[in-house]
Amino acid sequence: MLNKKSVEDLAVKGKKVLVRCDFNVPLQDGVITDENRIVAALPTIQKLIKDGAKVILCSHMGKPKGEPKPELSLAPVAKRLSEKLGKEVVFAKDDTVVGENAKKAVSEMKDGDVVLLENTRYRKEETKNEDNFSQELASLAEVFVNDAFGSSHRAHCSTVGVTKYVKESAVGYLMDKEINFLGNAVNNPERPFVAILGGSKVSDKINVINNLLEKVDTLIIGGGMAYTFAVAQGGKVGNSLLEADKVEYAKEMMKKAEEKGVKFLIPVDTVITKEFKNDTEFKTVPTKEIPDEWQGLDIGEKSRELFADAIKNAKTVVWNGPMGVFEFANFAKGTEAVAEALANIDATTIIGGGDSAAAVNQLGYGSKMTHISTGGGASLEFLEGKELPGVVAVDDK
Repeated sequence: MLNKKSVEDLAVKGKKVLVRCDFNVPLQDGVITDENRIVAALPTIQKLIKDGAKVILCSHMGKPKGEPKPELSLAPVAKRLSEKLGKEVVFAKDDTVVGENAKKAVSEMKDGDVVLLENTRYRKEETKNEDNFSQELASLAEVFVNDAFGSSHRAHCSTVGVTKYVKESAVGYLMDKEINFLGNAVNNPERPFVAILGGSKVSDKINVINNLLEKVDTLIIGGGMAYTFAVAQGGKVGNSLLEADKVEYAKEMMKKAEEKGVKFLIPVDTVITKEFKNDTEFKTVPTKEIPDEWQGLDIGEKSRELFADAIKNAKTVVWNGPMGVFEFANFAKGTEAVAEALANIDATTIIGGGDSAAAVNQLGYGSKMTHISTGGGASLEFLEGKELPGVVAVDDK
């Protein structure tokens, strides 16, 4: 169990608080196309404003690789944040992140004011977690709050290094929620506990499968990775995604499931096509009998029923990765069926970021889920049972 100091445990009135947010939002021609991450950061920022802190925000955006790239500036975020908070967020435009503008803006702050620093990855030291930049960031504040779960699997200056040079550190509301749901629900779940893993590659989820087999009652595999398991069971998968070098591993995992008494499900039928596109002929066949020239792009109707049935009595469910090629409407039905099944059960439902989160939100089931993780890579590493550097670095209660 992780028990980290949270923003609730801080006395911040009159203090300068540096908050690491995740403002890595998609931009098109300087316009923010999806502001979920900005909205998710608001509760922590609002709490600090209300408590009379001087709030200094920082984040990375994209991969400028250690040099100032105007198209990856956080200026549009400052504008949107000002609108959302209903008060001016001063943007400190400094190519060095902590430069004259930042120092001046911070020195002029009154309690409850908000300043946003420039993209932390404008500095090459950021991704290398070099002390000089960590010290510069820390020099602006007395307290550090990490609310960027999506970046916490990386040991960078603004997630880890800075904690060495401030008096006190804590996690924000978003991080606190992620730790509670992803960390603690997985390690101490209400049972039956079901995990659903999809996505294209087994290799991306090797450690996740291995770790979850120690914890779950049922493991469901869908998406492209299911074909490697189908081959491990002696099936033929035509032109479907197959990681031939992972077939032995798949056999080991199925054996491990058997030894642990974990119910292990892969699709029994598959929607197949000859071409990788939406508008093309498709049909449904048994998963282990996909003819040559054809490839599986989604789970079939029987699999959707099988999976929904396996979920219906669960008390804790973790889902990471789509069941098929969700971007094509004709092959999104499996993913939709899983989302719908999760929306209709009385359980703690945790969506592990990335494509599954996008799917749930697009289908309008977001509000029916207990928790939708904001971090794709970070949530996967949590499910692997790894310690995340950005979480470990924060003070314990």
